[in-house]
Amino acid sequence: MLLWVGLGNPEPGMVLNRHNIGFMALDVIAETHRFSAWRRRFRGLVSEGVVGGERVIGLKPLTYMNLSGESVQAAAHFYKLPVAAITVFHDDIDLVPGKVRVKQGGGAAGHNGLRSIDRALGESGYWRVRLGVGHPGEKERVLGHVLGDFSRADREEWLEGLLGAISREAPLLVAGRAEEFMSKVALAVQRPA
Repeated sequence: MLLWVGLGNPEPGMVLNRHNIGFMALDVIAETHRFSAWRRRFRGLVSEGVVGGERVIGLKPLTYMNLSGESVQAAAHFYKLPVAAITVFHDDIDLVPGKVRVKQGGGAAGHNGLRSIDRALGESGYWRVRLGVGHPGEKERVLGHVLGDFSRADREEWLEGLLGAISREAPLLVAGRAEEFMSKVALAVQRPA
């Protein structure tokens, strides 16, 4: 069994925020792989399904980004999952828009959701699917950037394709084939020059 966590903020007005790309990825995975209906549990929304022959619990914390770890810890404890069975999908301003990187462990890189999860789990050895949303260029503009909505052009040019590719190639994540997952997603998302 695996726990896949999408990070975001629960406010209806934040649905299209760059910070909510983790929620978006999990929503598309759940829809494509026909997970169960979302229900409230572990201070979040939970849905279950099968990806690549493995049972996957999807979790979208409703605690807001800064307290995401409370929801993740509660779910991991309930299912008695080791940290290595957890994968977190989240926005990353250090990657260009549409770029995806997968890694296990590492620092929070200033991401409050990851920082909260690290604190709650007591370690950082879980998997991360880093979803590039780009950097606004100046440190002072980062908060407004991640809390800003994706433009219609972004959604049409690369975001929808990225989310679809992540969902289609999700069985590779289950199989532990992160490099192949990243390659196939990159090939599917052709950014305009």
